This record gives sequence, C-alpha cells and structure tokens, in this order.
Amino acid sequence: MRPLLPRKWLSVKTSLALVAATALTLMGTACAPTMTHHGYLSHDAKPSVDIKVGDTQATVLDKLGAPSQTSIYNPSEWYYIDQTSMKMTYKQSRVTARSVTVVNFDNTTQTVAAVKTLALSDGRTLTPNQNKTPTRGRSLTALEQVLGTVGHQRIDNSQDSNPGNRRRQE
Repeated sequence: MRPLLPRKWLSVKTSLALVAATALTLMGTACAPTMTHHGYLSHDAKPSVDIKVGDTQATVLDKLGAPSQTSIYNPSEWYYIDQTSMKMTYKQSRVTARSVTVVNFDNTTQTVAAVKTLALSDGRTLTPNQNKTPTRGRSLTALEQVLGTVGHQRIDNSQDSNPGNRRRQE
C-alpha cells in the first residue's frame, strides 16, 4: 500500500511560514475597521446637483424623498443629512465624512430659493459643561445603602385588609 502523502510532506520551515502567514492574515482581518453609514442614503441622487433654484417642494420630494429633518423655527428649510463613521475594534467610532444639504424654500411660492451643502469641516466641536448640580445629604456607598435600612422600618401586618397597599409605620 502506498501512503497518500509523503512522510516529509512539509518541512518545518514551510510549516512555520504557513502558520505565520495564517496568523498575520487573521490578525489583519480582526483589526479591520467597521464602516457605518447613517442618515440620508443618496446612492443615485446628488442633492446639490439635482435640486435647482426654482424647483417646487413636490419636485424635491420626488427627487430626494422626505428630508432627514426640517428646521424648528423655519419649516420651509429642509435638511438632508448623511454621515459615515469608522470604528476600529476596541476604539470609539470616529466620523469620517458628513454631508448636510440645506434646501431653503420661498415662503410665498413654495419654490427652492437656495441650496447649500455643508461638509464635515464646516461643523463645530461642542464641549459639554462638566459642572454638576450638588445634591443634598451625603453620598452613601452601596453597602451603607443596603445595611442602612436593616432594622429601621417595620411593616405592620395586623390590619392586612388590603395587602397590595401596605403602609410603612415607624
């Protein structure tokens, strides 16, 4: 009987090289970024090119669909917001691209008065205020909260006519 593979099918160096290449490939794919796309999906439509001054609201709805958001103070201002983010395995996600198309309509004729496109570089970074409102009393640890109520209050069951509405008595 003849063996299917020769005794020394792979040399030690070839085996180590194959294992190293496989390990590098697996590590490289494990650290590949995850790309996510949020908001208005404009695969075929280009809002800044497709919409022209003088188009009606119905035309804009036909070409682009409903807006991502409308202005609170000026309902004749529509926003089409599109954002792409990248997340590495153990890091926070980072916005890599953002496009906001602002369509302004004339209030009287309901036609497009202006179209403006904003990019990620047009945005501003906001820093939240880190101050906190102080609370009264002292801060208790979890153990103090659990053990602090032991033996301080008692539920009286002598008048158990309404078991769902028991009142604490001190």
